[in-house]
Amino acid sequence: MQSQIPAEIILLREDEAPTLQGRLAAAIVRAILEIRARPGTRLPSSRKLAGALGISRMTVTLVYQDLVSQGYLETLPRSGIAVAATVPHRRLRAPSIRQQAEKPPDWQDWLSDHKLPRRVIRKPTNWREFRYPFIYGQPDPSLFDHNAWRECARQALGTRDFADLSSDRYGADDPLLVDYICSNTLARRGIRARRDEVLVTLGAQNALFLAVELLARADRIAVTEDPGYPDFAETLRRAQSPTSFLPVDHGGLNPADLPPNTRLVIVTPSHHIPTGGTMPLARRRELLERAAAQDFLIIEDDYDFEMSYLAQPLPALRSMDDAGRVIYIGSFSKSLFPGLRIGYMVGPAELIRQARALRSIMLRHPPSHLQRITAYFLALGHYDAHIVRLREALKRRRALIEEALQGSALELAGAPRAGGSSVWVRAPDGVGSQILADRLHDESVLIEPGEVFFEQPPEPCSFFRLGYATIADNLIAEGIRRIDRAAARLAGRRSL
Repeated sequence: MQSQIPAEIILLREDEAPTLQGRLAAAIVRAILEIRARPGTRLPSSRKLAGALGISRMTVTLVYQDLVSQGYLETLPRSGIAVAATVPHRRLRAPSIRQQAEKPPDWQDWLSDHKLPRRVIRKPTNWREFRYPFIYGQPDPSLFDHNAWRECARQALGTRDFADLSSDRYGADDPLLVDYICSNTLARRGIRARRDEVLVTLGAQNALFLAVELLARADRIAVTEDPGYPDFAETLRRAQSPTSFLPVDHGGLNPADLPPNTRLVIVTPSHHIPTGGTMPLARRRELLERAAAQDFLIIEDDYDFEMSYLAQPLPALRSMDDAGRVIYIGSFSKSLFPGLRIGYMVGPAELIRQARALRSIMLRHPPSHLQRITAYFLALGHYDAHIVRLREALKRRRALIEEALQGSALELAGAPRAGGSSVWVRAPDGVGSQILADRLHDESVLIEPGEVFFEQPPEPCSFFRLGYATIADNLIAEGIRRIDRAAARLAGRRSL
């Protein structure tokens, strides 16, 4: 007599798929693999399984048919549905445990030359559960045109595109995306670049890693901002580059403070991380003049220039660079959504050729289909419409934050000229932002403590960052009130 999988062990899980059919298919496959069902093991009838799960019999029938086509199930004459002999991904039998365990590797010794990053921005994965999530770098799904993205994905998966994109491009990027970046994206920043001067990367972070890996050395002093983006410091540290951290003011990094033996400078002139400050035009010119006089290179991270809604963005350093000393980094991940992971690096053709070769060691095939979907989204005008919606929402939310901060004990510490999607705030003297953040968790408020942005943070560090890309307009005022009350309570305790 053939064995049968009991209907009771086929359990639906809400988190496995967005549709009922997807959840049922996952549940059936999971049951087959967990009990290691042998070929020929029968499945419950569609009527019985539908009754046990409280779903439509038609849904069960459709899922059975789909799993038959995938090779998990087969139809037996007069016996219904059974496990097929061609079940994909069948689990291997667990190896027997040896009586005497062998000595494991000494991983501390193997990894002794590779230290974990010291400065890492950590954000709770459950940030959506907070009622007042002042978190930076996350998208607002309500502002994104999902139908347009779906249509671009459908077009990229069409017969003509699929045949083109499924082949081995030998490290080359999607020509449609590169053409759009050259003719449109960079043109908006006043940058002229040929196709061989552009490399598409897995976000701006990947571009930064490639640039530093190629340009930084133990005998080349690098300079970056303080406070500043932690990954600048950690990437340089990994490259064993001696690094000077220059304090910033309302205009960002001051070129007059650069050490005379500087060889590499990493800056965020459009929107400084984390203060949001904008480097004035005079400083940009001075930085380029010093680069020529002192023979150093500049990595310009222009990650957020699209978020300029308070004023027109100043010219990019790269657009003012006649000598080819600026390596320009941009990203679509911030303006669209973080999971996209599409950025780009612009530089001399020789550098881009080396960066492409280095990328191919880590990433043999760039994600061609994702690049093509993005290219369609950009070229068909959906991106421009998205940026208009995003700027309007951010401008409105920023005004609400500034209004809520007035009259509070919290001080707007940054001096953003153009806009952005976060503000840099200082709590009252003596209040540490990490302690403040911990206290606010109980009130469902999420802020980003400022210590991680400093190489040597002040003690206590009263600075923190408030992102406003995801929080609803009507929650901003109450969220700021809760932060202000918690900070006042901490300040009062310290003054006793």
